[in-house]
Amino acid sequence: MLLIRSSEYTVKILCQLQKLTMSLNSSTLLNEENSQGLKRSTERLESLELQTPSSCRDNPLEQLQLASQEVLEKAKKSGRSKCPRCSSSRMFYCYTCFVPVETVPAKEIPTVKLPLKIDIIKHPNETDGKSTAVHAKLLAPDDVTIYKYPCIPEYEEQRHEIALIFPGPSSVSVKDIAFHLQKYTKKGVCDNADDCSREPFPKQAKIEPKEEEKNLNECISRNRSEGTRLKKIIFIDSTWNQTNKIITDERLQAFFLTGLLQIELKTRKTCFWRHQKGKPDTYLSTIEAIYYFLVDYHQEILKENYKGQYDNLLFFFSFMYTLIKNARCSAGK
Repeated sequence: MLLIRSSEYTVKILCQLQKLTMSLNSSTLLNEENSQGLKRSTERLESLELQTPSSCRDNPLEQLQLASQEVLEKAKKSGRSKCPRCSSSRMFYCYTCFVPVETVPAKEIPTVKLPLKIDIIKHPNETDGKSTAVHAKLLAPDDVTIYKYPCIPEYEEQRHEIALIFPGPSSVSVKDIAFHLQKYTKKGVCDNADDCSREPFPKQAKIEPKEEEKNLNECISRNRSEGTRLKKIIFIDSTWNQTNKIITDERLQAFFLTGLLQIELKTRKTCFWRHQKGKPDTYLSTIEAIYYFLVDYHQEILKENYKGQYDNLLFFFSFMYTLIKNARCSAGK
């Protein structure tokens, strides 16, 4: 009797041990499945991150020293607004009147002072709402003028004081401007070398030969330095397929014949969201070309450290770039 009870007790213990073992195995299996599931989820997320285009993660304009764009954020939320001049419905600014809309107070828009004047010749078929030339006029109103072709101003500046930004076989880089402009001014630095150091005849004092040579060299150096400072830059605002009509205009061609300097921006890449297919990524939008030219000119010709003086020229451009990039990335494009 005792033996039977002992056997029954042993069977019960074994059954309980078996249940406990099965429970532990189930728990281990569940933990392994959860672990594998978590691993698969992590791998899936990592895969999605890898599939996200780098353009969605990178912002080449994020280093710009810009004024607060909060006013543009508010205007975006409130939607289109009226132009204070023509009453047209616009977003951010009126591209016809070159003024901010009513929801964008002019006092909250930065103003940029440029080291030279800029003329923009706009193709008549260039869509006003798609052109970035208006950004320059809005942000540097005292130094930028926009002309609609066939209107081309009569330039009174001398040939070494004006240049055209446009790629071509005879174009030069910004850093080579000084060298090419010195060729124009070299002959006319001093019509009579003695005039640089000579006082009017009645008051002329005796000058030692070495001192006279020193004064002459200083005069030549000063005039050449001034001769490498441009006064006006011409930009053409149109699609690249439309530029031929303007660039071949007989008035501009007459400037070319007199040695008009042609400059090409060869090292910058565009961020423009309407970049034309089939064209190099060094073909910039109008506002990009203006901005990058001024940055290079500031460093290469003015020989000054660049500290973001012209960054606000991209005030509207950078905001729109971020807006459009985020929208495209959200849409999976």
